[in-house]
Amino acid sequence: QVQLVESGGGLVQTGGSLRISCAHSGLTFGRYAVGWFRQAPGKGRDFVGVITQRGTYYTDSVKGRFTIWRESAENTVYLHMNTLKPEDTAVYYCAASERNFYYPTGENEYDYWGQGTQVTVSS
Repeated sequence: QVQLVESGGGLVQTGGSLRISCAHSGLTFGRYAVGWFRQAPGKGRDFVGVITQRGTYYTDSVKGRFTIWRESAENTVYLHMNTLKPEDTAVYYCAASERNFYYPTGENEYDYWGQGTQVTVSS
């Protein structure tokens, strides 16, 4: 059974940093792309970034501020967020995709999802 579990969300001030994690089980580590999405109140779920066998790819609004990496020994993917802004406030979801050979950015390209973790950036 595949499980993705996010953790590490919370409240942070504008300009601060936060690291959230996605622990996964039931997947062969490294054979899946792991992406991050976020959903702000009243809005749809938006792509944030992804790590695949090709490397990492980010949406423009987070480039240079957010970093994704894997820790294979922990079966965990991390999203580190710097210079946070109020507009980064959202529920953050990790998701796994079998499309590991390019950079999947659409929700429908992902096969498994976590339950989400809230990130709130105060102004």
